[in-house]
Amino acid sequence: MKKVVSNSEKQSITSVIASGGPFQVELIKFIGEEEYKSLINISKSLIEEYGKASKLTETTINTYFNKVGSLPFIARHQGQIIGYIIGVPLEILSMEPWARLDANFGENNTIYTYAFVIENKYKKNGYAKMLKKVFLNWIKKKKDILYITGHVRKGITQRFKGNIKVIDEIENWQQTGKMFEYYRRELDPDHIYGKSLGLTKKSNV
Repeated sequence: MKKVVSNSEKQSITSVIASGGPFQVELIKFIGEEEYKSLINISKSLIEEYGKASKLTETTINTYFNKVGSLPFIARHQGQIIGYIIGVPLEILSMEPWARLDANFGENNTIYTYAFVIENKYKKNGYAKMLKKVFLNWIKKKKDILYITGHVRKGITQRFKGNIKVIDEIENWQQTGKMFEYYRRELDPDHIYGKSLGLTKKSNV
C-alpha cells in the first residue's frame, strides 16, 4: 500500500511494509520536504553516540533517503515519525577511506547501515526490534546482496544474532572519543557459498 503526503517536492512516497496497532514501518520511495523537520529532530539523539556528522541535514536527507539504491525505512506511531533505519550500497560511500578498504567494495554485494534510531520513549515498546527486523528481511530478499555492514560501539556486536565478523576497530570514531567496531553480517552462508561456485540455493523438497 502506497502512502502519499502533499504534492510536488513536499510529497513523500512510501510503501507500508509492516503494521500493527498504532505502529507501522514504511519503505521510502521519496521523502518530501514536509518530513525533513521530524527526521532532523529525531537524528539529534544520535549525536552523543555517533558524533555531529550523524545529525541529518536537508543535504544528507536527500543523499541517503532519496539516493537511487538506498534502502530507507521510517517507523511511525499514530502517524508520527518516531525512527528510521537507512541502508546504502557500500559503493555510495566511496569518499570514505574505510569503505574503499572493505574487501567487498566494488562488488555491489554489501549494504551499509548508515543510521538506525528510535525515539527514546519508544525503545521499550519493541519498535526498534521490529524496525530492524523489517530492514534485515527486506535486504535478504535482494539476491545480489550478501552482506550488511555497519559501525557500532565496541561490544555491541556481541548482542547481534547471526554470522557476524568484526573487521576493524576504530578509536575515537567521528571524534566521539569512543572505540567503535566495523562489522560484517553474512546474510546467508549457503547462498554465499553457492554463489562463489556459480550455484543457486535450492529447496530441500
